[in-house]
Amino acid sequence: MASVPAETLRDSEATQDQRELTDGFNLIIDALKLNGIKTIYGVPGIPITDFGRMAQAEGIRVIAFRHEQHAGNAAAIAGYLTKQPGICLTVSAPGFLNGLTALANATTNCFPMILISGSSEREIVDLQQGDYEEMDQLAIAKPLCKAAFRVLHAEDIGVGVARAIRAAVSGRPGGVYLDLPAKLFGQVMDAEEGKNSLIKVIDPAPAQIPSAESVERALELLKSAERPLIILGKGAAYAQADDDIRALIEKTGIPFLPMSMAKGILPDTHAQCAGAARSLALKESDVVMLIGARLNWLLSQGKGKAWGGKKQFIQIDIEPREMDSNVEIAAPVVGDIGSCVAALLEGVTADAHSPSAEWVDAVKTKKETNIAKMAPRLANDNHPMDFHGALGALRTVIKERPDAILVNEGANTLDLARGIIDMYNPRKRLDVGTWGVMGIGMGFSVAAAIETGQPVLAIEGDSAFGFSGMEIETICRYNLPVCVVVFNNGGIYRGTDVNERNSDPAWTTFVSESRYDKMIEAFGGIGVNATTPEELKQAVDAAMDSGKPTLINAAINPAAGSESGRIGNLNPQSKLQKK
Repeated sequence: MASVPAETLRDSEATQDQRELTDGFNLIIDALKLNGIKTIYGVPGIPITDFGRMAQAEGIRVIAFRHEQHAGNAAAIAGYLTKQPGICLTVSAPGFLNGLTALANATTNCFPMILISGSSEREIVDLQQGDYEEMDQLAIAKPLCKAAFRVLHAEDIGVGVARAIRAAVSGRPGGVYLDLPAKLFGQVMDAEEGKNSLIKVIDPAPAQIPSAESVERALELLKSAERPLIILGKGAAYAQADDDIRALIEKTGIPFLPMSMAKGILPDTHAQCAGAARSLALKESDVVMLIGARLNWLLSQGKGKAWGGKKQFIQIDIEPREMDSNVEIAAPVVGDIGSCVAALLEGVTADAHSPSAEWVDAVKTKKETNIAKMAPRLANDNHPMDFHGALGALRTVIKERPDAILVNEGANTLDLARGIIDMYNPRKRLDVGTWGVMGIGMGFSVAAAIETGQPVLAIEGDSAFGFSGMEIETICRYNLPVCVVVFNNGGIYRGTDVNERNSDPAWTTFVSESRYDKMIEAFGGIGVNATTPEELKQAVDAAMDSGKPTLINAAINPAAGSESGRIGNLNPQSKLQKK
């Protein structure tokens, strides 16, 4: 083989040195930007601190939290609101584990989210040689999310990001984990080759059209119903098929029952809304159509006393394995909700698919009776406040500001607000969802303000607020239009429990007469202590008008509240009490 002259080698090396280069940092940023990612939620630290700085310099909005779980919750609800995967960025091992709770919760609730975590080097992890924050993060993440990927080489970054995006939003959405070892960030390659390796995801969530036979079967079953009911789940809200869902409901005249995050697809004040007659609607209906709702614990698995006997179900869901998961589904309609509802709307007729007049009247009468019975409780001016009086005041706030985002968590605070506060527009109520997990409040509030630009009202139980309360500093740092109302009754469920054994406080109680409003003042926000419904409404109105970060301590009677709110039946009771 002929030798290469020294001059030629030097020329080649000079040419290589003059080539434009890129690295893993820039390729990840470019891949995200190429796919329309505009915001990252996370917590800085090794090995992703410089990545956050560089992403910010490249025009991506990087929102830094105080705890990864709340950054993950923000990313998850951003995905729900936008139908694009929300991005959460964490450090390795402990930071990854903090974000993992939010990732698992996103998967359970079908929120598209990608958790991106830096990690230790594979050769050290695999031999368990004790690297900094050493952990096999991919193996841990896999059982808790929809998909998990690791990228080892810079030239594969485009593929890794593309696969994560497609997995998060296609079919039934969910959480995806993307593992990026520290060494990847600094890998260098030719800039042009790097650019060509990136992938813009095309049609990441294609429509899945239901079969004509399944649509016809559902229409025939609906035609046979005397007392039909439509249940809307948060999947229906996520689908953003609002106009067709409303048209289907109004064309048939069937009463509808919205689950909590589906409230507002049609206003809760709509004539056909059966929310105030929930018990009767579930028990007495004969054919139930589920649109983006699952027959899980929130609907008593579709059986038992709440349902009053066997029903026939029509279920619309993109996931075929959801059918028959608890009870027989007589008419499964598999496909994306927009396509399924459009197909049903095309085939439905008012004459053939309307409920009986007796059924409509029964639901209407029960609803009106319950609303009238509740009205005095919501208008009470008790001092100290109870939950109903305080929520009655906030109910009026949302009625006057229907575009505001309502975030809600707690026990009594959640359970009562869900039924009391009417919603008027879709995707305006964000709460704990399927798992009922506490701690989503501040993360959801930050993302809702950033993704929508609308003012946010977060109604928090004092216990629930404790899970994420430090993020009020994040709210103040970014000067977000978030008003947090803490329903403070001094404890979990109530503040009156007593430890009769020793001087320790009862384990369900907090510091009596706490002033949560003082916390936000430390960060430059506005704190208000409200002791009456009128004071509460005035304070919230002022906060929403100003758009300034505000925390209102709503002083609730410590004796108000019940064990586990309305789901006390899930809390086992001891039959033996030790003396």
